[in-house]
Amino acid sequence: MIKTKFLKVAAAIAAVFLLANMFMFSEKNSAAAVNPLTAEWTGPYGGVPPFDKVKVADFKPAIEAAMTENLAEVDKIASDPEPASFENTIAAMERAGSTLSRVLTIYYLWGGNMATPDYQIVQREMAPKLAAFNDKITQNEALFKRIEAVYNSPEKAKLTAEQQRLAWVYYTNFVRSGAKLDAAKKKRLGEINQSLAGLFTKFGQNLLAEENGQWVVLQTEADLAGLSQSLKDAAAAAAVTKKVDGAAGIILNTRSSVDPFLTDSTRRDLREKVWKMFVNRGDNANQYDNNSTVTEILQLRAERANLLGYKTHAHWRLENAMAKTPERALELMETVWPAAIARVKEEVADMQALADKEGAKITIEPWDYRFYMEKVRKAKFDLDQNEVKPYLQLDKIREAMFFVAGEVFNFTFTPVTDVPVFHPDVTVWEVKDKTSGKHIGLWYFDPYARDGKRSGAWMNAYRDQERMDKEITTIVSNNSNFVKGKPGEPVLISWDDATTMFHEFGHALHGLSSNVTYPTLSGTAVARDYVEFPSQLLEHWFSTPEVLQKYALHYQTGKPIPQALVDKIKNASTFNQGFGTTEYLSSALIDMKLHLAGSQKIDPDKFERETLASLGMPKELVMRHRTPQFAHAFGSDGYSAGYYSYLWSDVITADSFGAFTEGKGPYDKAVGKRLVDNIFSVGNTIDPTEAYRKFRGRDPKVEALMKKRGFPIK
Repeated sequence: MIKTKFLKVAAAIAAVFLLANMFMFSEKNSAAAVNPLTAEWTGPYGGVPPFDKVKVADFKPAIEAAMTENLAEVDKIASDPEPASFENTIAAMERAGSTLSRVLTIYYLWGGNMATPDYQIVQREMAPKLAAFNDKITQNEALFKRIEAVYNSPEKAKLTAEQQRLAWVYYTNFVRSGAKLDAAKKKRLGEINQSLAGLFTKFGQNLLAEENGQWVVLQTEADLAGLSQSLKDAAAAAAVTKKVDGAAGIILNTRSSVDPFLTDSTRRDLREKVWKMFVNRGDNANQYDNNSTVTEILQLRAERANLLGYKTHAHWRLENAMAKTPERALELMETVWPAAIARVKEEVADMQALADKEGAKITIEPWDYRFYMEKVRKAKFDLDQNEVKPYLQLDKIREAMFFVAGEVFNFTFTPVTDVPVFHPDVTVWEVKDKTSGKHIGLWYFDPYARDGKRSGAWMNAYRDQERMDKEITTIVSNNSNFVKGKPGEPVLISWDDATTMFHEFGHALHGLSSNVTYPTLSGTAVARDYVEFPSQLLEHWFSTPEVLQKYALHYQTGKPIPQALVDKIKNASTFNQGFGTTEYLSSALIDMKLHLAGSQKIDPDKFERETLASLGMPKELVMRHRTPQFAHAFGSDGYSAGYYSYLWSDVITADSFGAFTEGKGPYDKAVGKRLVDNIFSVGNTIDPTEAYRKFRGRDPKVEALMKKRGFPIK
């Protein structure tokens, strides 16, 4: 992932899977002078985003003015009569585009969190225009010659290691973006990029429409059978939000609403209905169907890869990743796949036996998996997830994250109210160094689902840390989609949800820990198959005794989670790994194989069906993200041919946590410092393979992953 200021559009596409849809303008530049979006950020903490001044109507003129300004800055650098040097070319590019960076930060944030119909109109218009703007920079021959001159200069040896890395990043990114192509190929490449930008926007808006516009109505109390009180309250609250009168509640078309229902509901007919609604997003043969869009995206990606001199889109995408080639990524996935599907067969056999014993007279189907999985969990481990949930309050888990950040990263978090937010649900916290009291940055938290907000959970950086000319601190956020219950009552979440909170907070800590000079190399701007490593690693701290005994408190009694219950959770830690690994890995394999198919015209449904059959996909479950809803792969270029990254990173994660367990434990100060110094703080200033060796003393081993998931090690 490359995060150069002048390529903020491309960076956002690569970094934020569904926010790849962009904005534009067409008003006179004089109007932009008073546009609040183009102004310098003012206020405390080095300035903050002016969320209280945002109007959708301002986006188009703000982006247009900022693009014009940025192009002028680039032209000045490209036409500099002085010989190219690091300072007048690479460093100058780092300083360029600050206005556009500020504008697009807020613009993309609106696309992920507040995508109202009027915003989406601008989004559709701007996507291809921002892609064209991006190409104007990467295809600027004079600029590239200067970058190339710096990269190839004998004087480069006199630069610092970070400066050499930055020169390499610029040169590599320009070449990979077509800087060496002839005029005709550059023209076609620009057309492809503009078309793809429009298709990414269309894909994302179609998916958002189906997630926001579909739900299953629970008419009576009988339809709520099996649900916990917190789920009943959430369903009732959702019905109020959607103005569904006279219903006992509704199940929204988002994972945070669907998965708990599939786990708890005793109404098999409704489980099937809810499951089909969710897995068919983008695949309903209606105006929001994404199949033809996927076909077009794949065709254009294949053509672009060939133009750039690569065999396939997958080969282009992985060239500068840790895996380097699709073949290496496939090798890892195919190593794990047989063990995963073998475990699924065991899990299904256990579920079928239990259903038969109960006299259910059914054959396990996908909408039964989570329901019977919980029954088996309870039978095997005497563990009921609904017994765990009362101890997991959203606010307490947030406090637990702060505790870990203090112990491992030496950070403190203090709530602040003197900055504007984009929605009343958002809270803001100042982050400081616990020892010195030095200001580190701001952390924004946006936990709840709403119309116009994309599903899932994620991290954003509103401002990157740097110290080129002065110390600039970072601003980061975590966003999720929990469903609110009754006013004044705590939101209870699942063990998996709490783990996900720690995961996304790991990304935030990666950004907050950044300690580099240049913004392009800052924070999470690392290889795609490395960026998930710090976040997955942080998941391990959630289940530590120090966290559970202090923050896993019963919402009614205030008592900590009993050790006996924790022991049950630990004993069941590898339970259901067949399901979890297979639903993820099937998506990763389909993603890779779609992008290795080259220029052949793909029917997504047919390809998905036939490929899964050839892999021996168990019929009792589906991909975590079916192709027509696979925003990671088709909402942007971000995780395209890169969804394998979570598995690749988890190999590193499982291996690296051993550095703590082999020492004094998860809160070992010496190991924690080594982790921060070599992984979390260095951004992209060093090759990730080298960074990991500095931390661990060797390369990671896949055996740790297999052990973590309870799979046999060959």
